[in-house]
Amino acid sequence: MSMKTSAFIDASNLFYGGKKSLGWSIDYEKLLAYLKEKYGVETAYYFGGVEIHRFPFDYLKHDTVPIEDLEKYLTNLIREKGKYMTDAKLVLLDRHLRRVRFYLRLKAFGYRLILKPVKTYEDEDGNPTRKANCDVDMAFQLMLEQGAFDRAVVLSGDGDFLPVLKYLRQNDKKVYVLARSRRTAREIKQFAASEFRDFEYLRELLKRNDEEVV
Repeated sequence: MSMKTSAFIDASNLFYGGKKSLGWSIDYEKLLAYLKEKYGVETAYYFGGVEIHRFPFDYLKHDTVPIEDLEKYLTNLIREKGKYMTDAKLVLLDRHLRRVRFYLRLKAFGYRLILKPVKTYEDEDGNPTRKANCDVDMAFQLMLEQGAFDRAVVLSGDGDFLPVLKYLRQNDKKVYVLARSRRTAREIKQFAASEFRDFEYLRELLKRNDEEVV
């Protein structure tokens, strides 16, 4: 009897800071191939945030930002109103559009995207901070899909997931944790024990070559 395996990727935890933090760029096509070959992953969920610039997203109707529609919206926004924007605004919008197109590439590779709009909050000192917290969405998806997998590969070191991971194990699910050791909560390492893998050691397998564009 074959074991069904799903992967759940917490982008904000695993990939926070991108190349500046990791020291190398990830090839996401290689990552998906690795998850399939190493763990037999059939479905890989990718949880992340995206800037929507007043795109009419309805939280009550949609579980994820429709990335194709957002790409069209931002492209039209630049085309129709770009000449009225400051250079700084245009640069920012262009960067966010490139991020959207990056997500389109991930979808084409085979990832299932669950994207939340980035929101701006004020911290305790009144300073604005941007955040797209997908922890609840990922925990919900882990619970929602538990009947569809026998093994879960969790790409996150966030300690907030511990209750869900414990529940899955108690219900006879095999749980692997693949995360950056220095960004992984101690309790997650203790829970995973021999099933913990340090993502940083995969550099040579998963790094993106300079000439590749993702």
